[in-house]
Amino acid sequence: MNPHLSLLLPYPFERLRRLFADVTPNSALRPISLGIGEPRHATPQLLKDALAAALDTGLTGYPATAGAPALREACAHWLKRRYGVTVNPAAQVLPVNGSREALFAFAQTVLDPTQPGATLAFPNPFYQIYEGAALLGGAQPFYVPSVPERNFAVDWDSVPEDVWARTSLIFVCSPGNPTGAVMPLDEWKKLFELSDRFGFVIASDECYSEIYFRDEPPLGGLEAAVRLGRPDFKNLMMFTSLSKRSNVPGLRSGFVAGDAALIKAFLLYRTYHGGAMSPAVQAASVAAWDDEDHVIDNRRQYREKFAAVTPRLAAVLDVALPDAAFYLWAGVPQAFEHRVPGLSADEAFARELLAQYNVTVLPGSYLAREVGGVNPGRGRVRMALVAEPVECLEAADRIVRFCQTNR
Repeated sequence: MNPHLSLLLPYPFERLRRLFADVTPNSALRPISLGIGEPRHATPQLLKDALAAALDTGLTGYPATAGAPALREACAHWLKRRYGVTVNPAAQVLPVNGSREALFAFAQTVLDPTQPGATLAFPNPFYQIYEGAALLGGAQPFYVPSVPERNFAVDWDSVPEDVWARTSLIFVCSPGNPTGAVMPLDEWKKLFELSDRFGFVIASDECYSEIYFRDEPPLGGLEAAVRLGRPDFKNLMMFTSLSKRSNVPGLRSGFVAGDAALIKAFLLYRTYHGGAMSPAVQAASVAAWDDEDHVIDNRRQYREKFAAVTPRLAAVLDVALPDAAFYLWAGVPQAFEHRVPGLSADEAFARELLAQYNVTVLPGSYLAREVGGVNPGRGRVRMALVAEPVECLEAADRIVRFCQTNR
């Protein structure tokens, strides 16, 4: 067996299952889960129609790993509309089966396990695929802390120079999971300068880019590169997906774009890996990337939910409207610190909330790693406001009552 498999840590939802193993939820209340970031708004009809129309011809042959020209062109057109960025669809765009598998596979393409101390750096807290990609790629993960006092900006200045010198790849996530923070242009400038100096590749995970709460949409990595005079996107790859944008997590469709040299290497890897997208899925994806009306409506629904839920929870929790994404990253009351021997405050909060009010949230410490005695997720919980508004509001009201009775 691959010895690196033994290095993998349990996924957050496996840890949550263990945490709740002996908890009996309040059966008088219907269960509400804010734990999993799975979009639950209705799938747009135009996607379903395009998928159905493609079934007659879309299942009769092997698809090309590079994808159909029509899909690559649709992706390139969307980048132009959304970010004002021009790419060559034949050389700088590659369809992928969702951003999750692409992020993992890209690390296997870039990392050189024969390099002494090869390192993959990423924010802490983080999406656990980043860590798994590092470990199975034979690299060392380096956890870069986020700073609550700076809107959960990643403290790249805290990375020692000797770590940068052995870093092959960094993952950035903007808008961030779980914090919802968006990277500003000066942070991109810093990372580009570090990349030029040390030669590492930047993988920009942007799957939450279309769910935002300010007037200005989140800055993208390719957009930042163009603004900073880097139109060749040297050592930069962006990853995006239809899962959140178009409410189709089961479609498994996204694309990567950026440095043509990286695309060429990644295409070679994926040719052997078996990363081709079904032609029927490609047809539905073209319809999705070509349409913005359903995206605008989707964003409206999230804005209305967050506008209603956030103030209610802010009365009892340390929480504020994020820049983007569909999570609230909430600090739990001090009353839960040392409440249950052996459990962190966020774990105790999650257990008791389920037992008393049948609402599931994810402990923040499960989304981070302890470094230097500090787990930056400790004392926080992630709430995914993915359900219908009525259900999210009911969950918020239960959480308010829970906090008021557990002071």
